[in-house]
Amino acid sequence: MLQSINRFLDKISEFLAPRKGLLPIIAICLISINFIFRLFPTNWFSTTDFLLHLGIILAIFGFMIAWAL
Repeated sequence: MLQSINRFLDKISEFLAPRKGLLPIIAICLISINFIFRLFPTNWFSTTDFLLHLGIILAIFGFMIAWAL
């Protein structure tokens, strides 16, 4: 099991190394979509700000990964 986790992390690292800005760009898109959902306050995503929180966590994670690579 530990070897499969190591292989998975190696594949993710090889994928993200040349694309260091991919996760922050996805995070910006999620935050923008959350803003659009806030214009229509009738759904669950707008009342909980789920995409906003997910986008912020993804952006922080993306910056940490980009700095490490």
